[in-house]
Parts: sequence; structure tokens; C-alpha cells
Amino acid sequence: MEITLINRTNQPVDEFESLFKKISASAEKILDLPEDYELSVTFVRSQAIHKINRDYRGIDRPTDVISFAIRDNEEDFIPEEEKDLGDIFININYCKKQAKEYEHSYTREMCFLFTHGMLHCLGYDHMKPEDEKVMFALQDKILDPIISRK
Repeated sequence: MEITLINRTNQPVDEFESLFKKISASAEKILDLPEDYELSVTFVRSQAIHKINRDYRGIDRPTDVISFAIRDNEEDFIPEEEKDLGDIFININYCKKQAKEYEHSYTREMCFLFTHGMLHCLGYDHMKPEDEKVMFALQDKILDPIISRK
């Protein structure tokens, strides 16, 4: 998977490129995906993601991660024709806050948010309990072998 990183913060994020590539390679193997998908990841702060959340989702507050999938469902997606999966926006402020709350590293939280966003771009969701169970199990299966929870 080709991953383009865009940093709209003053925090270093280059360290995450290799981890995100490992995570996407794990997802490719587990989900039997082609290797030529593309995904962009933009690192932002709370103010920027608040605006995105308000303007595009109608939710007037910041959040941790937002994904904009190119496809909304399987019927809209033709793998041979569409290689771009979409865009992920990660809020580094929430990432730091949640890492403390969940008592794991900032790196683990950043990788979790990437994995969560990537799965949304691949068509997974957690609106229904049965879908949440599938998506969250996949997150663990993809991420846990790459980076520890502690």
C-alpha cells in the first residue's frame, strides 16, 4: 500500500511512516488485499479536525480520527479500477490524550488510529454491534503483532 503522509502540525511524524507500512502490509496479508492501494494520512490538531468534523459530518466538536473513504460500500468499488482508498485525518492532540487515558504509548495510539481509519477506508464500520465486533477484532489482529499495547 502506498501511504502519503501530510503533516499540518509542528510535531515530527516521519517515524510513523515505517510503522504504517508494516500495518498496511499486515492488513494486506490478513484481508488478502492487493499491494497497490493508496491512502493519504494527514496529521492535524484539534482545531482543524473540529472544523472538518463540523463541516463534513455535522458534528460540532473535535475527534481523534476521521476517514473519508473513496467507496461507501462494496457495490461502489471496482478494485481493478480504483486504487485510492481515501484519506485519514489524525488529531495528534487527541492521540496524546488518549494514549495517557488508555495507558499505552503515543506510538501505539497513533498506530491504532491509523489502523482504525484504514479499516474504515476499506469499508469496515462499527455502527452495529456485529460490525463493531468484526472491525475491532481485525484491528487487534492487524496491530497487536506490530506494536505492543504497553
